[in-house]
Amino acid sequence: MLIRGMYVFTIILILVIVAALFGATEYFIHQKRIYSIPIRIHVNGTRGKSSVTRLIGAALRLGGIKTITKVTGTYPRLILEDGSETLIYRKTEANIIEQLSIVKFAAERKVQAIVIECMAVQPLYQTITETKMIHSTIGVITNVRMDHVEVMGYSLNEICDSIGRTIPQHQRLFTSEKDVFELLKKISEKKNTVIHQSDVNSVTEEEMNGFSYLEHKENVALALEVCKYLGISREDALLGMYNAVPDAGVLKHSKIESNQKSISFFNAFAANDPQSTLMIWEKMKEENKLQGSKIILLNTRQDRIERAKQLSWMVASNINNDFDYLFLIGQSTDTVEDLLAKHNVKRNKILNLGWTEPDLVFDAIQTYTKKESTVFAIGNMGGMGGKVAEYFESRSVVHG
Repeated sequence: MLIRGMYVFTIILILVIVAALFGATEYFIHQKRIYSIPIRIHVNGTRGKSSVTRLIGAALRLGGIKTITKVTGTYPRLILEDGSETLIYRKTEANIIEQLSIVKFAAERKVQAIVIECMAVQPLYQTITETKMIHSTIGVITNVRMDHVEVMGYSLNEICDSIGRTIPQHQRLFTSEKDVFELLKKISEKKNTVIHQSDVNSVTEEEMNGFSYLEHKENVALALEVCKYLGISREDALLGMYNAVPDAGVLKHSKIESNQKSISFFNAFAANDPQSTLMIWEKMKEENKLQGSKIILLNTRQDRIERAKQLSWMVASNINNDFDYLFLIGQSTDTVEDLLAKHNVKRNKILNLGWTEPDLVFDAIQTYTKKESTVFAIGNMGGMGGKVAEYFESRSVVHG
């Protein structure tokens, strides 16, 4: 019996040693791969990561730098050196280990640059992604806002500390963040990294007119700062960005004409934190895009109920007097309806559709449209969001 036990222990020990050696070998090979790529840009932040990743990648390609771009975004994509892209197929849920295979692919193609969106949310995983996987030469943080609070913390400072874990050592950091810029600066200084803050006012309206979709000045200004540092002319950088394929989550406008009624559908599902959502609403209001009946379409998910609570509070506190109707779709809509009512949103302004089909959502909106309406779709692309957006876009006579 004793001999059998020793035999089993020896076998287990050998397996552990073999696994450790294999892991060490794989780690060494990965380090060799990642350092073979001279320009490594790691993009993090609360909002706009996918858009900024795409903008920088497109600008680098037009600037003559052989570049692979990887976005997590609404749908994970790999963008090749010629600008073509392919869907990243996942057998299971998203995992940061995915970044290893992207680095391997890029290294095998001998690219000069990789622009990769951070896919980690947990603070520890953000540290691992940067310090063990990417070793970025340029860090990018779009902004720091209240999102994923249950993981990263319930204050901007806590979230900033989490996102700041992807700031590289002894390199450069570019950001468009304003509210907690000084905290990002302190983190950067501890890492001996030089921080650059982009200026949204440096981008003109004329330059923004080159985009075929609704892009944000903050994203463009940030991407241009990175390109300037890399020696790419503003003209080439902008031309590359104009030709870039936008992320599925960017703000899109679809116009539907049906039964002598006009419905303008603005897909803001991807801007799922309150601050970003409010900024888009205010911009649309300022640009006089809210015409006819003003309808907010809020999509909720059971696993994102905290986000729904935050959006409900924002709607009730900031734009309660600006909209005519609020349609609820998705999961836990009864809970959200009660929250809105407690926040003084009148129940006769709320239409709770729950989990339903996109065509029924359209029919309901059309019923509440006299001649013209503007639909502001917020909350989340997941669950019903993506399907509803696709339905409206498929019926549109205008895409933008």
